[in-house]
Amino acid sequence: MDKIPEIVIVISGKRKSGKDYVASLMCNRIGKHLCSSVQLSGPLKKQYAEDHNLNFEKLMDSSEYKEKFRIDMIKWGEDKRTEDPGFFCRLAISKEDLKTIWIITDARRKTDVEYFKENYTDKTFTVRVCANESIRESRGFIFTPGVDDAESECGLDEGIHWDYVIHNNDDQNQLDKDIDHLVTIVPDKLCHVT
Repeated sequence: MDKIPEIVIVISGKRKSGKDYVASLMCNRIGKHLCSSVQLSGPLKKQYAEDHNLNFEKLMDSSEYKEKFRIDMIKWGEDKRTEDPGFFCRLAISKEDLKTIWIITDARRKTDVEYFKENYTDKTFTVRVCANESIRESRGFIFTPGVDDAESECGLDEGIHWDYVIHNNDDQNQLDKDIDHLVTIVPDKLCHVT
């Protein structure tokens, strides 16, 4: 591990809960010159696209193209994780241009959270983004068997103590207050941040 961040904020949540939106707001509040948004799904999709001769850019957006391959991509990713639980985490943080604060936008499994807690023990802060199902549906969520009942969506529903929980139910004022509070408390909660 060459890069040592000052802070690692690990965000998790269900599909259409607003994880990327929350990460973007946090990065804007902290300052883009200080933080990097790190997607664990990006390296997974890139490797999957290369291995299966698919369009990586289309796998990264929220198109039907991605949905066609989602179930197979999940299985493929699970197989890779079984061989090496930290594989995609290491790929995600291998980028050269990472800044001092990492916002992991899409932790989906206990092994994702454990990787950062074990490797950046006193620097990792976990955040769970929750949204009511009706709100998620208004954002385009449709329950998909084999996806929404799989580990990639349910693996962090239990057994994890979250340092902070954000309820992202379309109340922008409350969300702004949560983000402001979170940005303030994270450095205070972590031991070695100056």
